[in-house]
Amino acid sequence: MLHFRTLFKPLSKFTRFPRLPPQIPHSSRALPILSFSTMVLPHQTPYVTPHILHKNYAQAHDSEVYGTLIGRDLDYFSQAGFDMDRIQIKRNAPVALLYEDAIRNEGAIISSSGALINFSGKKTGRSPKDKRIVFEDTSKDDIWWGSVNIKMDEHTFEINRERAIDYLNTRDNVYVFDGYAGWDPKYRIKVRVICARAYHALFMNNMLIRPTEEQLADFGEPDFIIYNAGQFPANRFTKGMSSTTSVEINFKRMEMVILGTEYAGEMKKGVFSVMHYLQPVKFGQLSLHSSANVGIENNDVTLFFGLSGTGKTTLSADPNRLLIGDDEHVWSDSGVFNIEGGCYAKCINLSAEKEPEIFNAIRFGSILENVVYNPVSRAPDYDDVNITENTRCAYPIEFIPNAQIPCVVDRQPSNIIMLTCDAFGVLPPVSKLTPEQASYHFLAGYTSKTPGTEDGVLEPIPTFSTCYSAPFIVLHPGRYAEMLAERMSKHQVNCWLINTGWTGGKYGTGKRCPLKYTRAIVDAVHNGSLAKAEFETFGTFNLSIPTSVEGVPKEVLNPHTAWADKEAFQREVRKLAGMFAKAFALYEKDVEPKVRMAGPQI
Repeated sequence: MLHFRTLFKPLSKFTRFPRLPPQIPHSSRALPILSFSTMVLPHQTPYVTPHILHKNYAQAHDSEVYGTLIGRDLDYFSQAGFDMDRIQIKRNAPVALLYEDAIRNEGAIISSSGALINFSGKKTGRSPKDKRIVFEDTSKDDIWWGSVNIKMDEHTFEINRERAIDYLNTRDNVYVFDGYAGWDPKYRIKVRVICARAYHALFMNNMLIRPTEEQLADFGEPDFIIYNAGQFPANRFTKGMSSTTSVEINFKRMEMVILGTEYAGEMKKGVFSVMHYLQPVKFGQLSLHSSANVGIENNDVTLFFGLSGTGKTTLSADPNRLLIGDDEHVWSDSGVFNIEGGCYAKCINLSAEKEPEIFNAIRFGSILENVVYNPVSRAPDYDDVNITENTRCAYPIEFIPNAQIPCVVDRQPSNIIMLTCDAFGVLPPVSKLTPEQASYHFLAGYTSKTPGTEDGVLEPIPTFSTCYSAPFIVLHPGRYAEMLAERMSKHQVNCWLINTGWTGGKYGTGKRCPLKYTRAIVDAVHNGSLAKAEFETFGTFNLSIPTSVEGVPKEVLNPHTAWADKEAFQREVRKLAGMFAKAFALYEKDVEPKVRMAGPQI
């Protein structure tokens, strides 16, 4: 191993280093040639520029430590087609090294808070139309084939896999991160990520569960491998390709290949798709797109379902409760555990006042993705959407002060909260659901987009995302819904439908339910008072709504009472009920009659 003292000898007097000839322009003077004088005292280490230190010391050490593969690891990469004589593999490299490589090779910068700002290029979000699943014997009968899970033949997968490895072989540095998905050792899988960007390696370092040194030494064969060659396009003339982007999963090989997109979120959701398949099929456990927290005093667990804009992240962050996770979980036979080792938070309009936990988590080790920054101060501008509105930050969950570490609780949930943002102003602020109603609304996955999101949109647009995770669904939605109903019944779990949207009128005439009212409702769920309340039936949707909740005006709880224009209210009720019926028609033939009848009756 190289040591600093062997590279640089102490100087005991003024030493003048060679200068560039005067005819060479100042801007051309290279960093490796030192052009300064210095005096080093006997107790001091001589000053060297960071450039020389990297080239002659740090990088040599990196190559020696992080590029050494032996035994089965070396055999794996050689057999997979990697040119081990050419490329340098950096396995589970430290965060500081990944910072250096991203800055040196990818144009990344360090923000004023210490987070790394990097960019995903042309693609600033997922590419759902380019997602494929290989049609093969081991999984073909389980997959819910259609517009979400598009078929790909095995031969095309092999072509794209070879293309990805060929591209990775042209890179000087190839990064490998070995980590876990799932905090419960009984159900976790070992994931290996192979990529060409330090940004991607650091992202997955944050999003997967980081192994200890001992775990890494005994890691062995991975259960799932991601080949990320996102800088290199897919060949659109290859059979089954619709563009130069391809995100594909092969459940027989347990591999994922990424071509033509550098958006890091594809890897995160690829791991979730695999867990969404493996947990029910292999382990018999229920994977969920949800957040989860646990009470500090009573150790009671709550699951939160909700699409973007419903308040899932905000409401699951509670000072009186510990956060198990913010996005992906498994409800197992023994309790609830987080799939991920980090959080991938939206940054648009982020502020310390509105979301202090997320704001303060953006520090050294975090990645800010596609965030505009002040070129002088390097301060991120979270209000600037010139690159994309989908600005993100990825950080280890340990950066959240009230996180439950390890992110697993050996206790069954007490409550399930399904969140919706109803811009039609029809649904009550809170309703208690029967098991059949819970299955219905879980399958429907309703929320709404508000006017102003797109040109020409004059009224709210309903959005139905089955299981609150339509883009990531792998099995038939009914399979997840059935497992949810079984577990709710077995463990006597209360389920609540909470509307964080409009009350007293639809968007434009009513107003959004104040956050303080919604928080009061969630507090009533957690302290048990809501379960003991008196309830009345709410019309067409046949929902049970409480007659009173502490901290919430009584007239707000029943939409019929909250609306001044009763005729307009009934029109909106019929309209939304019809939308539910149309959306649910896709699942009607696959669910029991009692679930079909649990929806609105027109």
